[in-house]
Amino acid sequence: MRFILPLILGFFSASIGVSLPGLINMTAAKVSIRDGRERALLFITGAVIIIFFQTLLAISFARYIDSRPGIVALLREIGFLIFAILSFYFLVMAKKPKTKKEDMKMRSKSNRFFLGMLLSALNFFPIPYYVFLTISLASFQLFAFESLPVFLFLFGVVIGSFAVFYYYISFFKRIEAKTDFFFKNMNKIIGTVTAIVALITLFNIIKFYS
Repeated sequence: MRFILPLILGFFSASIGVSLPGLINMTAAKVSIRDGRERALLFITGAVIIIFFQTLLAISFARYIDSRPGIVALLREIGFLIFAILSFYFLVMAKKPKTKKEDMKMRSKSNRFFLGMLLSALNFFPIPYYVFLTISLASFQLFAFESLPVFLFLFGVVIGSFAVFYYYISFFKRIEAKTDFFFKNMNKIIGTVTAIVALITLFNIIKFYS
């Protein structure tokens, strides 16, 4: 279980992180429709490689932070405040997003592999996401900053990310109509997620000071 758990956690963490319609997975679906599955696979391979290095960088930051309890406590308090504000904004103040879909023009026929790397590199979300996540998992003793658990977690992230992207390029035509639900309720979904994260962070803060 010690070896399987980091793999499972990495897989599900990545699956949750990239499951909602976003720039990378929607572009992968468009590439699949317009240029074929082979080019789409090159695209998501490039994206996943960048995600791997972003996650590795995040874990390195998390390891440094985790070794300094004072910094962890401060970041938890700051994180709780940020996530609480975001939850209030998305659930109460944010306007309902427009559901009009704009056709994404894929003018360039250049190598999709490097396009995937570029779009993934422009997405900085994985770094703070995996920093916070691995620190939180470590605080519950579900993850250890050791070579083997880190490698297995990274492997799980790669598999999970690739699986979600592959799902988009394989079944996009079937789920395209359903993406309206996510766009219509995007603020509620994001607000709910940030509220859950805020509650988990608050629990960790109380646990730290108790």
